[in-house]
Amino acid sequence: MTPNPLPATSPSEPLYFPSDVPRLFGWLHVPPAEQAADVGLVICKPFGAEAICGHRSLRAFAEMAAAAGVPALRFDYLGTGDSADIDPDADQIEAWCRDVLAAVDELRRRTGVTRVCLLGLRLGALLATLAAARSDCVDGLILVAPVISGPRYLRELRITRLAALLGAAGDAAAQRTGSMEVSGHSVSGATLSALSRVDLAAQGAPPVSGMLVIDRDDLPSAHAWVDALSGLGVQTEYAALPGFVQMMITVPPFTLIPHTMIAVAREWLLRFVSVRSRSAHQDGALREPGSAVAAVSLLPLPGAGIDGALSERPVRLGPGGMIFGIVTEPYGGERRRRAVVLVNNGPVYHIGTARMSVSLARRWAQRGYFVLRMDLTGLGDSDTRHGRPDNEVFPPTAVEEVGVAIEFMREHYQVGDLTVFGLCSGAYHALRAGVAALPLNRIFMVNPQTFSWKEGTPIDAISVADVVRAPGAYRKVALSVAHWKKLLTGKVDVARMVKICSRRIVLSLESTLRGVVRLMGVRLPSDLGWQLEQIAARGIQITIVFSGGDPGIELLRMQGGSALKRLGERCQVHIIDGADHTFSGSSSRAVLEDVVSDVLFAPQKY
Repeated sequence: MTPNPLPATSPSEPLYFPSDVPRLFGWLHVPPAEQAADVGLVICKPFGAEAICGHRSLRAFAEMAAAAGVPALRFDYLGTGDSADIDPDADQIEAWCRDVLAAVDELRRRTGVTRVCLLGLRLGALLATLAAARSDCVDGLILVAPVISGPRYLRELRITRLAALLGAAGDAAAQRTGSMEVSGHSVSGATLSALSRVDLAAQGAPPVSGMLVIDRDDLPSAHAWVDALSGLGVQTEYAALPGFVQMMITVPPFTLIPHTMIAVAREWLLRFVSVRSRSAHQDGALREPGSAVAAVSLLPLPGAGIDGALSERPVRLGPGGMIFGIVTEPYGGERRRRAVVLVNNGPVYHIGTARMSVSLARRWAQRGYFVLRMDLTGLGDSDTRHGRPDNEVFPPTAVEEVGVAIEFMREHYQVGDLTVFGLCSGAYHALRAGVAALPLNRIFMVNPQTFSWKEGTPIDAISVADVVRAPGAYRKVALSVAHWKKLLTGKVDVARMVKICSRRIVLSLESTLRGVVRLMGVRLPSDLGWQLEQIAARGIQITIVFSGGDPGIELLRMQGGSALKRLGERCQVHIIDGADHTFSGSSSRAVLEDVVSDVLFAPQKY
């Protein structure tokens, strides 16, 4: 099986650039040739958790532009997303401004556009404005909730860092290096210094012919700057619109695309560009969509192999190439055929929380593994199946799609040893892959919060994890005067409390009954303990990792029951203290990577 090229009608293609030293990953969204404009759009993403939450919205902005006849390039800065890593001591602001300029050059080279508009969100808006001052071909700016003052943005980052209650080890490391970690994303000391000196309001007017500033309606902050720019003669439009909170500071399962913002950006863009009809072969620059994937691009990476390099390859899998993924390949002389498939953590796209999937893939490839980090359909950069919603955490076709990925790795890379890895809902999909008897050797489940899922259940419904977490929490509530005041003033959802406690009683009874049934030798198909025993009986190694205090620990004990003792080493359970649910902190994430790597490279005993 070979990677499927993009369908001829696809509006986008993955690519690496620049051509001489490919180090940045991006997506080129190309409109039909007869609709192509003489202006292109480069999208500059925000930083850290905002970039992960806003990923689907960034894609929607790019697709809007292509549909309007404007070729668009969205991309990852160095050290982010699927791009190459960055020197941890580098000035990220300076490096990322250079990346924006490289993206401008790449868009012009591939499409032949003569002018470029930059669309930046949050920190990306600041980078776009700084980069525009260095380029003769950037002629327009669309800035969404722009970061105008570097010092003010630093204060926001520090507040976010404190709110996240990062572990002491991570804090100490940050203090030693002068850097700062925010939601698992590092900001170097040089970057902190650069941000402390940046103030767009003091830098005069950017050298562009037009600007659109879209402010957030709940906390607008750019109006005074826009007024000042207008006074300097810059043709600037301003709008304070809803949608920012739902797009960028809402957890990924509940993010919403800001359709109002996109519509306003589209109308401005259509007025800004001069659309003219031209043939794809008029100047020899505009590509047919999909040609880059057929001739796969490679990304050289530092590695421990014989030739000192790894490579990364974008692939399309499944019917019509609906499933997107990136394979990290070990050095060319690797003879062992081992692979790992990394499944989405909820709706977080294939880089994982705080880019953990990228780190794991490159670490394991250095030791000889082929690693596929994939997006299930409806998530990340994969397509959405007809009739299904996007951003679906538990798509009913997940096991089928993991099976497609396994088949691809086995056939294309001749893999004989295969592992499936998942965190949270990805852990559930890994379990289901084992239950479905897919051809694999081991599964890693990190912080699973459910071992069964009924299609159609709302993602915000009371979960089993809520139920097993509840007793201790409500005992504290019962002893708290403040909570009694809330209860008496109607600020506590009593019905929800009663429902959770009732379900806890039912769950405990079910757990006891399942234990009795197991002793009687009866095997219930929906019983987790029996499912784990079936998986282990096929020689599949099971590793489950929890952060300390995660409700999944109690859930596993209740639903796995006595089977866990019988499985012994065939089902290993590890608990890592000081970690949050997604292991977003670098210190706890490093421990997790060590734990799963030790298991992955240990000799299999059965």
